[in-house]
Amino acid sequence: MGVGCICFAGLLFSLMGGIAKLLGETYSSVQVSWARAFIHMVFLGAVFLPRGGVAVLRTRKPGLQLGRAAMLTLSNLCFFFAITFIPLAKASAISLTAPLIVALLAWPMLRERTTALRVAAVGLGFVGVLVVIRPGAEVFHPASLLVMVSAAAYGVYQILTRMVAPYDSPATSALWSPLTGALLLALAQPWVWENPRSLFDCGLFLACGALGAIGHYFVAQALHFAPANVVSPFQYLQLLAAVAVGFAMFGHLPDTLTWVGAAIIVGAGLVLAWSQARGR
Repeated sequence: MGVGCICFAGLLFSLMGGIAKLLGETYSSVQVSWARAFIHMVFLGAVFLPRGGVAVLRTRKPGLQLGRAAMLTLSNLCFFFAITFIPLAKASAISLTAPLIVALLAWPMLRERTTALRVAAVGLGFVGVLVVIRPGAEVFHPASLLVMVSAAAYGVYQILTRMVAPYDSPATSALWSPLTGALLLALAQPWVWENPRSLFDCGLFLACGALGAIGHYFVAQALHFAPANVVSPFQYLQLLAAVAVGFAMFGHLPDTLTWVGAAIIVGAGLVLAWSQARGR
């Protein structure tokens, strides 16, 4: 059940990325990111507020909550902007470095033990990134670097989520992220906002936020049914979903070196997951 949930979440996130890329062709990525955060907030609010009221937003660590929410907002914004210029599969391959970044930051930020094997896995993963983005080559696009920023921000977000977990409930943390993101991005809307041109576009904005919210729900369900070290390796199947969505919606297929680089990144992530599960 846990594996099925994480695979389904990956498909939902890939569909969300495809819709965000489609919307990014005619609307600002800032507007798309705001819609994603706002609709996510509405979905979660409908679930948690009737049960706990506004008290569910009460936090013992507001600084950490603001920090993690800002990092998630930055991650989504950079990813949505980048995929308007580069194929979805390429961006998804680079974003798979987020677990490697978490491993890199866990020692200085959480004082978690690290090992030579984990350091080697992180290094191997970044070699894979270089193969995917190929700086200096004709296929290189600066937007690839934004995906690295997105992955780094998401890694910091995960670290801060671990740090706040002993103090606040999961419901509190779940609501703070989209609420803060929606408020931050709302400040920029007067400069970027365009009214949706059709009911179809309205549906796309709605779907973008809904898919993100439902995807996060299935991630939580996956971790409820199975330990993290069991379900985490299956998150890499999201790359295949991104390839399928990118081809179905835009006719994009990764070139050979993108597949090679993605395989290196996935391999490094699997080595890291094995190391963490075995305590090595």
